[in-house]
Amino acid sequence: MDAQDILTRGQVAQLIDHTLLKPGAVPSDVEALIDEAHELGVLAVCVSPSMLPVDTDGLVIATVVGFPSGKHHSLIKAAEARLAVDQGADEIDMVIDIGAALSGNSDAVLQDVLAVREACGPDTVLKVILETAALTDEAIIAACLAARTAGADFVKTSTGFHPAGGASVHAVELMARTVGGALGIKASGGIRNAEDARAMIEAGATRLGLSSSRAVLDGFPG
Repeated sequence: MDAQDILTRGQVAQLIDHTLLKPGAVPSDVEALIDEAHELGVLAVCVSPSMLPVDTDGLVIATVVGFPSGKHHSLIKAAEARLAVDQGADEIDMVIDIGAALSGNSDAVLQDVLAVREACGPDTVLKVILETAALTDEAIIAACLAARTAGADFVKTSTGFHPAGGASVHAVELMARTVGGALGIKASGGIRNAEDARAMIEAGATRLGLSSSRAVLDGFPG
């Protein structure tokens, strides 16, 4: 059976990080995001760290670290993660040093993730953004393995801000084959309708990062 046959609107909603990471976002935009998240019944909201703390009334709170380039020193990412957790974040989505991954420096990727893992503590969910559209298959595999070794909880496709593009079915399948079952797989970037979401879930995604959550959910049965 495929995802179209078995997934309901409510089930998909519980895979969604309802996301607002636009640089021009203001507090009223975050309030609207949270209101919509409750209306849609999603699992989590994901906002920029400068918008914390926020009151989500029971929703999971995710934020981003080293975003969107990943070209921050690991100690800066660690400090950003620690502050975010202190301000109420339940989940941290960190961007790796994409250049390190492209050059085959898996040790640098490992140390980067370890720094954030140690900073945010064992009770915080850590998602590692690979920016898969900018990486080779070999680099994706190596980065997934480094994230697993470092104690991450998820690997994630994309920031949604890279010119190379966002999530792809191929990348999600590759990530799922590499660490699926050991880590969650978050597909994010360019998923704008139910067809896109179904394809990602069928490929192995266990979480979806969406800014178009309503449009996606409207394509699933109630």
